[in-house]
Amino acid sequence: MLAQKELLKLARKFQVSASGLSKLELIRKLQLAEGNFDCYARASGGTCDQPACLWREDCLQDSLACA
Repeated sequence: MLAQKELLKLARKFQVSASGLSKLELIRKLQLAEGNFDCYARASGGTCDQPACLWREDCLQDSLACA
């Protein structure tokens, strides 16, 4: 799991404003900045077809919590 400090470092790297965003919103913006789908915490039934995703472990856990 990435700590808040690491998320903010990535936000700076990709020039994404993190101001006022939740972890979920920030990660989705980072996914778009990386050129990926903004699918964080949207894994249907705990299934994800993106095995190399940086956010995969947290995403699967948060997907179940958001369901």
